[in-house]
Amino acid sequence: MSQPIPPDDADLPRDETVDPAAIVPPQVFRLVVEQAALAISITDAHAHILYANPTFERVTGYSQAEVIGNNESILSYRVTPKIVYETLWAQLKRQRPWNGLLVNRRKDGSRYLADLTITPVVDDAGQTTHYLGMHRDVTEVHRLERQVQNHKALIESVVDAAQVAIVLLDENERVLLDNLEYKKLIGDLGGEPAAVLMATLRPEIERARASRRSLANREVLVEQAGRTPRWFSCSISWFEEQDVSADAFYEPTKRNYLLLTIQDINELKQQQEAIRINGLRALLAEQERIQSLRETLAGAVYQLEGPLNMLAAAVKMLDRRKETSADEPLATALDDAVRNGRETLDTLRASIPDGAGEQVLPVDLNTVLRDIIKLSTPRLLAAGVVVDWQPAAELPAIPGRITQLCTLFKQLIDNAVEALNESRGGPRELRVTTLASTDHLEIVIEDSGPGVPEEWRYKVFEPFFTTKGADQQHLGMGLAIAQEIVSRHGGTLDIDPSYQVGCRMCVQLPCPQGGA
Repeated sequence: MSQPIPPDDADLPRDETVDPAAIVPPQVFRLVVEQAALAISITDAHAHILYANPTFERVTGYSQAEVIGNNESILSYRVTPKIVYETLWAQLKRQRPWNGLLVNRRKDGSRYLADLTITPVVDDAGQTTHYLGMHRDVTEVHRLERQVQNHKALIESVVDAAQVAIVLLDENERVLLDNLEYKKLIGDLGGEPAAVLMATLRPEIERARASRRSLANREVLVEQAGRTPRWFSCSISWFEEQDVSADAFYEPTKRNYLLLTIQDINELKQQQEAIRINGLRALLAEQERIQSLRETLAGAVYQLEGPLNMLAAAVKMLDRRKETSADEPLATALDDAVRNGRETLDTLRASIPDGAGEQVLPVDLNTVLRDIIKLSTPRLLAAGVVVDWQPAAELPAIPGRITQLCTLFKQLIDNAVEALNESRGGPRELRVTTLASTDHLEIVIEDSGPGVPEEWRYKVFEPFFTTKGADQQHLGMGLAIAQEIVSRHGGTLDIDPSYQVGCRMCVQLPCPQGGA
């Protein structure tokens, strides 16, 4: 049955001359007190109990007969601080009500927490004649409140002790709760860490929010000017909470929250990067070993072809002469030598490792060059070379053989470092730039070394051409191999003749149409 809506005050009849006692008889007041759910007691001015209602008996365990005439102090227990009672009486002596919590003792000795309100009763002469006390047992409420507080403190302690940053955000992504690790990030990232990290993940967050799907272990790289790049692993989850306001009592509403956990994986990334670079170093070392073998075999073939060609020419001369039979054994021997030599050269050529067997995959040249610069860092530092790395902000991937491209750029950077080592005085600078054009990518490697004379501009790409002495054991195959790799990728490698302060190597590699 629905409860009737009380009428407005304006609908109630009013008669200023009517005595309230005539409207509500005194016996009704007594019944109200007797049946009240609060423990009610009335004392004289000295706190001697004159009346206690049935609820008082149920809460304290004392019957009316046992408490009438006794002081209210029979309920007191020693754990309530003395200052509480002093404050209580100071308030009552000023004829003001007092409300507070006391630890009371029941008749059976058990204790309970009483939420007590005491009101002085003042007569017409302004004298306090009685005290009205009303209290209720709030032990269970206190237990639940303290339990919630303990759980909250425990959760906060666990969250603060966590080795990952934890932050709770509301629907507008304002920070509601965070832990100590998160506070440390505020100084490290120079702003609100949640905003910085979530900005990178924004598209993925919006998709996950729409489907209420959590995000786990998303890696984010934070790069800020003047600060060391940092790697973080982020996980995001959403949850709901029932609104606890009075307005939502009959019409429940929910509030949505976002929990973001952030783990610093910079050290792990550095370890992974070191492993990857070491793997690349080992791979390129193997490629250099194969390249050295190719150079050796190609050099041997090249060196043997000259004498063998001379022998072949001698055989032809003998064939034309054949004046005496005495020349025939010599011609036969020379012919056998030429034939065996050709077979040996064919065997050597077949033994030269083929560098074109690698699978073609999409390659990010910025990543390749960054790796080669890292790989060359010890050598660059030892030579005192200052590197200016200027990658294009956006560089499309191109189809290529990544190991060959790594070999290409390592050859070019090694060649630049060797040129810088030959220069005397002046700055030691190496600039590596990547540029994206409509149909190709350009990689420019500039050094401040002695440069390449115009007459050598094309010869340096010929096999076995070297500007270094024989004592340095250079076969002159480095730039020839670089040229070969570029050709395999459909590109060009050239020296800019207009560059006058060193050497500028320009590599152009085709990229898919519309990729730039």
